[in-house]
Amino acid sequence: MNKAMSPSVAGHDEASAAPSRTASRGTGATGGHGGADEIGLASSLLDGSMQQAGTQTLLRGLAILEAAAAGVRDLRSFGAVLGTTRSTTHRLVSSLVQARYLRQVQGGYLLGPKLIELGTIALEQMPLTAVARAHLQALADETLDTIHLGVRDGDDVLYIDKIPGQRGLEMRSRVGHRMPLASTGIGKAMMLDLAPQTWRELFDASRRTLAGVSFRPDSSLEPETFIKRMATYAAGGYTFDLEENEISIRCVAAPVRDASGAVVAALSVASTIPYMPLERMDELIPVVQREARAISQELGWRAPQPATRRIRR
Repeated sequence: MNKAMSPSVAGHDEASAAPSRTASRGTGATGGHGGADEIGLASSLLDGSMQQAGTQTLLRGLAILEAAAAGVRDLRSFGAVLGTTRSTTHRLVSSLVQARYLRQVQGGYLLGPKLIELGTIALEQMPLTAVARAHLQALADETLDTIHLGVRDGDDVLYIDKIPGQRGLEMRSRVGHRMPLASTGIGKAMMLDLAPQTWRELFDASRRTLAGVSFRPDSSLEPETFIKRMATYAAGGYTFDLEENEISIRCVAAPVRDASGAVVAALSVASTIPYMPLERMDELIPVVQREARAISQELGWRAPQPATRRIRR
């Protein structure tokens, strides 16, 4: 990553130096404008209209980035998303290109390298990934299959780490990829502590999201069957993905808990049906749970201790 000072850092340094230069032109302790007065003056300049305009510009810029991530490529389409004129859209997009949040290519615009830098830093700042990595690698070495680590993001699972399998197979999952919770093994593992009514709501949300996908997951699962499976999973502390997210792909998953006992993430082992018969999936349950518990313990979780019976004297 480039360690050169970014424009934002340089601007911060200049702003920090400005009050001392202004103070040197003051008339002394009684008549000059000290740092506190200058801060108050600067705050008064940020009136409501300026704050509103600045917020609107920020939100528009973020909307452009989200649109680009969704596949929008040209100025006209960006303008349609924002509801802005061509000149305003061009100004916003040009600013994002200059700041490297977008990059211009033949045929339009793509997300820029600055987002890759920030995304890498965000992952590094998430201690979960650092804590989990050795355990994920151990699981990958033992199973030879694809290993995922994910966290919940609304109704979705967000993949924050992945180790590809060693069998020459490729899955469409990737770090930063999102999928509905209820359609994935790793997502269902993060649903284990939820109420059955919430299971049903997330199942319905998943079906709506996957209604038009092209990779043809198993859509024959009835809500009642899903609820029964979740009850079984909750009792056992694991989950399966039986081609509910991607045809021919199965996985075994288990939850990761923090010091409070709350589910904060999940990990999974995934492969194609020839390598994931139901018999092997059953065998993998304790293996996956072992590594999930190891990560949980590093996060401060402790397994509940069985209650001791009092012996009558």
